[in-house]
Amino acid sequence: MKQRDLFLAFFRVGILGYGGGPSSIPLVHKEVVEKYKWMDSDEFGDILALGNALPGPIATKMAGYIGYRVGGFLGMINALAATMIPAIILMILLLTGLNSYKDEPWVKGMAEAVVPVVAVMLAVLTWDFIKKSGKSKLGWGWTAVALIGSLIILQFLNLHPAILIFVLLLSALLKKDPAPAESKQSGGEQQ
Repeated sequence: MKQRDLFLAFFRVGILGYGGGPSSIPLVHKEVVEKYKWMDSDEFGDILALGNALPGPIATKMAGYIGYRVGGFLGMINALAATMIPAIILMILLLTGLNSYKDEPWVKGMAEAVVPVVAVMLAVLTWDFIKKSGKSKLGWGWTAVALIGSLIILQFLNLHPAILIFVLLLSALLKKDPAPAESKQSGGEQQ
């Protein structure tokens, strides 16, 4: 049953993820977090951040990891195949057909109409992550600082996103959490 669900989930992502990896991320989130509940949004965010830091297409990296996590090695192969097969078949069919009509205005309009749809899908997913960050231990203040800082670093300083993600992951790993020390002290006072 899980193998079938894995295949269907990533097949839908593969068939509907028009526009490349970034447009498929909200689709993967919908299938993995909301529909099948294989993980929560925080885990999905961690996988997405790590996947963006690694080379290669994000959709296949996420399919491989999630497939392995849910269904082992067979699940990984299943999810990867379900992600790639629709793209391969559609590329062959669509490019063969569109190549003969490439100068037609309706073909150009169709390609241009997809861009705003992908932008809205990414904006909705981004807003969901911002809300979760604001309500987490990070808080709204640090979330705003991280957003503005990331915007400045990525847009104005032209730092590669993978470097920013690596620095943030490293700082999170090295950061000492004061909560366990406080709970030990309060636990000792109660005794």
